[in-house]
Amino acid sequence: MAANDNPTVRGRRLGAELRRLRLASGLTGTQVAARLLISQAKVSHMETGRRAVSPRDVRDLCGLYGVTDQHVVDSLMGLARESRRQGWWHVYGDIPHGVYVGLETEAASLHTYEPMVIPGLLQTPAYAAAVIEETIPLATVEQAAARLKVRLRRQHRIYDPARRLRLWAVLDESTLRRVVGSREIMREQLEHLHALSTEPHVTVQVLPHAAGAHPGLSGQFSLLRFPDSGRAVVYLERFTSDLYLERPHDVRHHELMYAHLQTQALCPDRSRHLIRETVGLYASPPTR
Repeated sequence: MAANDNPTVRGRRLGAELRRLRLASGLTGTQVAARLLISQAKVSHMETGRRAVSPRDVRDLCGLYGVTDQHVVDSLMGLARESRRQGWWHVYGDIPHGVYVGLETEAASLHTYEPMVIPGLLQTPAYAAAVIEETIPLATVEQAAARLKVRLRRQHRIYDPARRLRLWAVLDESTLRRVVGSREIMREQLEHLHALSTEPHVTVQVLPHAAGAHPGLSGQFSLLRFPDSGRAVVYLERFTSDLYLERPHDVRHHELMYAHLQTQALCPDRSRHLIRETVGLYASPPTR
């Protein structure tokens, strides 16, 4: 699927435009829900891209908001039709984090902080399989296989010469020390991480344990930016549900957090040195 056909991103763009039109009309979400005989939650979900918007929804909302330019209405209805298409990840079934996968597929840059495991985009197949198996105990064999395929397919953005993702990862030192799968899997994973960290579009920094308390203690988060605008989305991954923050205040707060993490982490060269040292530890027999 071409980047400009990404249904998740188109749905969120449509939602943002519908929200802009509602605000310009002076109506609240509650008032819109009452006039169209729908729930206020539906209005909210349409504006945030968490619910598919039909062309009929667009027509009704534009009528309520006083939009008289038919070109605008037709354009929004076209966005609604395109946003209801399925992305490449849907062929793997009902996978979790589908909204995030759609956003990541379209993003121009990604800044991520990971306190526990190597980020999915930088994982080897063996490490990714071990993470999925050991963190999702209720997943069936088929579900685990589908999640692994999606994770590896996402990594195409790292290698695509036409649309390489600008990736910046700050990793807690724990991600290097925690043995996932086996020592051999860890050795292979860290060698892979070291190699990727030398790529010009990939920056890896390690936040050492000696750094003490830092803004990332509250958990993982990512900042995604898109090529068509300066807007950003903050993604917070949780076990049963995810959070997507787009308000300027929230984005700015996480940008400042990330800046502090970058400052407290080792520089890229020293981070590569630490990764290489840790590879050596996994290459030798474990100490008793």
